[in-house]
Amino acid sequence: MATIYTHRDSNIRKTWLLFIIFLTVVIGIGWLFAQLYANSVILIIAVVFSSIMAVTSYWYSDKIVLRMSHARPVTRENARELYNIVENLAITAGLPLPKIYIIDEPAPNAFATGRDPEHAVVAVTTGLLKRLDRAELEGVIAHELSHIGNRDMLVSTTVVVLVGFIALASDWFLRSMFYSRRSSRNNVHPAFLIIGIVAAILAPLAASLMHLAISRKRELLADASGALLTRYPEGLASALKKISSDPTPLRVARNTTAHLWLDDPFKGGAKKSWFHKLFMTHPPVEDRVKALLG
Repeated sequence: MATIYTHRDSNIRKTWLLFIIFLTVVIGIGWLFAQLYANSVILIIAVVFSSIMAVTSYWYSDKIVLRMSHARPVTRENARELYNIVENLAITAGLPLPKIYIIDEPAPNAFATGRDPEHAVVAVTTGLLKRLDRAELEGVIAHELSHIGNRDMLVSTTVVVLVGFIALASDWFLRSMFYSRRSSRNNVHPAFLIIGIVAAILAPLAASLMHLAISRKRELLADASGALLTRYPEGLASALKKISSDPTPLRVARNTTAHLWLDDPFKGGAKKSWFHKLFMTHPPVEDRVKALLG
């Protein structure tokens, strides 16, 4: 189905832009470190380390996410209905069959990960399999396959590593400034000191807001593509209602991986204000259902 690939090229460009921004920020922080501590070796370390992290996030971010989620692979023999649904929808979408994983969690949810359609993964919780009927499960799987077809999951999984590293680097910088000797700070130009502190505070915030905005947009696009794939938007809409209303906490969820899931894994009730929506990993379920059924 051609519509599932509508945003693929755009997301590939976004991924490379994300890498460039990440490298620029880390190298910039390294340069500030080098200026503040009068040691050019710090800049070299920052360049090398950021390059290693970028490569790691591209090749291994899916494995990192699966391990964090305690996911286990399944086959046709031990999850026949799920396997058949994924296989049939993948054929319809013109995608290679992704690897299928199950997470032993009572909370209903799902996610897709992997660097490209040939190395993709779809993971669902046991709670999802128990709560949804076949039409609803097909809607969820179609949504996740749309992420794979549009290569959304590459952007999402790399963000897990990249944003996390920027936050760690900023924290390292601020702690080093606090514990460093006063004499060493006195030798630094005040402008560099101020710029370094401001950058360390704002860099992780800017990175987080960027990936949250991308996440919300890609969820709406995947909803639309998934509905086109099954030609039954009511299935996904009903699944979203059930998942969002389930109060069971998702124990394997982390702040760094929350944006990967079909629905917000942290149950916090309605979020209506524009400021609150700015920090949401997903659009409000009411908006997603309205878009599907409207």
